[in-house]
Amino acid sequence: MKTALFVLFLAVQLWADVRLPALISDNMVLQQQRPVRIWGKATVGETVTVSMAGQKVEGHANEDGQWQVFLAPMLAGGPFEMTIQGGNTLTIRNVLVGEVWVASGQSNMAWTLKNSKGSDEEIPRANHPQIRFFHVKTRSLEQPADDVEDATWKVINPDTAGAVSGVGYFFAKHLHQMRGVPIGILQSAVGGTPAQAWTSRETMLDNPALQWYVERWQKFEAAYPEAKGKYEARLAEWQKEVEAAKVAGKTPPVRPNPPPGAPGHVHTPTGLYNGMIAPLLPYAIRGAIWYQGEANAGPTDNELYRTLFAEMIQDWRRNWGQGPFPFLWVQLASYGRPAPGTWPVLRDSQTATLSLVNTGQALAIDVGESTDIHPRDKTTVGNRLALAARAVAYGERIVHSGPVFRQVTTESGKLRVWFDHTGTGLASRDGGALTGFRIAGSDGSFYKAEAHVEGNTVVLARPLVKNPEQVRYAWENDPAANLVNREGLPATPFRTDRWQ
Repeated sequence: MKTALFVLFLAVQLWADVRLPALISDNMVLQQQRPVRIWGKATVGETVTVSMAGQKVEGHANEDGQWQVFLAPMLAGGPFEMTIQGGNTLTIRNVLVGEVWVASGQSNMAWTLKNSKGSDEEIPRANHPQIRFFHVKTRSLEQPADDVEDATWKVINPDTAGAVSGVGYFFAKHLHQMRGVPIGILQSAVGGTPAQAWTSRETMLDNPALQWYVERWQKFEAAYPEAKGKYEARLAEWQKEVEAAKVAGKTPPVRPNPPPGAPGHVHTPTGLYNGMIAPLLPYAIRGAIWYQGEANAGPTDNELYRTLFAEMIQDWRRNWGQGPFPFLWVQLASYGRPAPGTWPVLRDSQTATLSLVNTGQALAIDVGESTDIHPRDKTTVGNRLALAARAVAYGERIVHSGPVFRQVTTESGKLRVWFDHTGTGLASRDGGALTGFRIAGSDGSFYKAEAHVEGNTVVLARPLVKNPEQVRYAWENDPAANLVNREGLPATPFRTDRWQ
């Protein structure tokens, strides 16, 4: 009996301890100039006191043992210590106040600095004590989680830099150098994942157009037991083929992909939102950067993506409760291997999402690799996202975008294309003739156009097209297109027609 009471006493004592989510830990970066929520668990009714930088606030654990307090907005600075006191006392060390950004998406966001172009030179000099990363572990769940697993804040130095997102690293480095404040990155990205996996169930079900994703996955789940058996049989055959290839000195075949519908599959609609975004929602942030779309590029999703992507952004904004925070993304890079014509429409859907307030798009059309879906140049991409952040989030009056189509006019057998974001003028990236433009008449047949710059416009003509009506630019998976502004930022792909 005494043993049982002692065990019960220990259990009560354990529950009595104030507990914190993984985000509230050593080396964290808190968002400046915004109320900062600190939260956790404790015994029901327990008073919890949080002290930091001259502030001292109290909260009480509710009937579920959950508590939260808010620190008043602070200016960038540190390092500080935070003390959290209840039945026990916790001290959080080396805390900075600065700018916090979420970095999410699929493999091109998850792609590490170590595997990026120039890493051999960059990593040894990556001594950035005021840049910190919090790397969220991959987890797809049926219900929203209140915490993440096995995650800590990492101070960026040559020992830690190689494992973080290359895009996120160069984005953070640029902002840190230009803004002069600490930068915190919440890295929550998983390779090969579609946007519906990063969107809440409520949003997916509230929009009739997006319910299709949920219904399709339910069919995958129902068919999974049979599909799993076939997959395991195919996997056994593959293993034999691998052994035979080794004996013959040949390249082994690619491992077959597992079927969709498995529990915890990273393609499950809402799964990654539940496991990797929901636990971050209480944390104050400045905004989000996003590199994704490859997994949604295809005949089914291309046009629907403009609805899905816009809904996902608004979903995050509602659930974070911070209003329309800045959301910036990378448009799909050039790549030659998808089915012809699939990526231009997806890119167009991304561009259409700029209709939402406080959004920005960084182009990668000129840094892609024709035979690799993972361009190694993450420096350019990260820097372009940072330019967008400086303009959209911080209001700097800088050239942050390449030329964007405004309108087209007809002039006696020619077309004149007008652009916004021309900077100090239009130019050819390589100094040669402009490439990437195609024009068509009423018959819908497109031909390469002869193009030249006149002021801040581009004039197009082609003898084969007597009365041109429509124009497309960089409307291919892997286009040869070279229009830029004189600041070197590439023009956004576009089309004026809606033909298939």
